[in-house]
Amino acid sequence: MIKIKFEKENNKSVAYDNKTVIGECVFIEDGECWNIIHTEVSRLYQGQGLAKKLVEKVIENAKIYDKKLMADCSYAKRII
Repeated sequence: MIKIKFEKENNKSVAYDNKTVIGECVFIEDGECWNIIHTEVSRLYQGQGLAKKLVEKVIENAKIYDKKLMADCSYAKRII
């Protein structure tokens, strides 16, 4: 079963298939802003909408932590 988790201490959201990491969305925290710099999903899991879910998980938590969002990651830019 695939689960998306937010790991604030690691500055990313991560997709797991059981205990295997299959994707991540990484951001840099700079004061009041989070900058998404990288989104990637394992080739075997592409085409399932996981990259979008990873970015959405970061967006959801940015609202919770009252952070502004920007994206150097080209994929995340399209979602934001």
